[in-house]
Amino acid sequence: MENVTDRVSNPFDMRPPAEYPPVDDGPAAVPGYGDANADFHVVGASPADHGGETTGVPFTETEGARRLQGVLHDVGFLADRYSDAPEPTNLFLSYLFMPQLPEGRMPTAEDYEFMERFFDAEFRAINAHVILPVGPTAIDRVLREYTTLRRRFPEPIDDRAIHATEVRGRGFLVVPVADPETWDDEEATALRERLRALLDSDYRQTKGVATLVG
Repeated sequence: MENVTDRVSNPFDMRPPAEYPPVDDGPAAVPGYGDANADFHVVGASPADHGGETTGVPFTETEGARRLQGVLHDVGFLADRYSDAPEPTNLFLSYLFMPQLPEGRMPTAEDYEFMERFFDAEFRAINAHVILPVGPTAIDRVLREYTTLRRRFPEPIDDRAIHATEVRGRGFLVVPVADPETWDDEEATALRERLRALLDSDYRQTKGVATLVG
């Protein structure tokens, strides 16, 4: 089914459940943002991890967000090298856990589990060809919940060791991305080159491919 919404911010009207009431300052949540028909889906952990607590937009406000947006701009996904309200093309950005938590609290494993059905609904609505989970929490969860390959990687996930590699799952390609707060120039270059290579390839053939690592 083709997505038809042209809304950039929260195109599927996702709302945090009553269990996570709004905090005093800032938006109640940081929902998905971008092209609802995107082939590339960037998945982070939460606003507390990757930013957007004031803007309400994933991957904004932090130094890591600036680095990531810079790479996404370089390959043509974003109009500017950095913006608090980016203009995406063929790209969707979202978090596993979108609510804002009070007093700087970080989401627990139970929080992620509770919000899984909300993330899963949006994930399947986007139905992207290439998934880019950012940081160890998102990488672990995407590999565990959406591929059969989590067992092939160490516990805990070493996000830098598998940064900008390819993991082929059923129906999409996973490209793990190390937390951009930890990047050096080599990691930015590696992701930039991986994305350019994918854009130059027939990446849409990932739909329906057999599961393998490579």
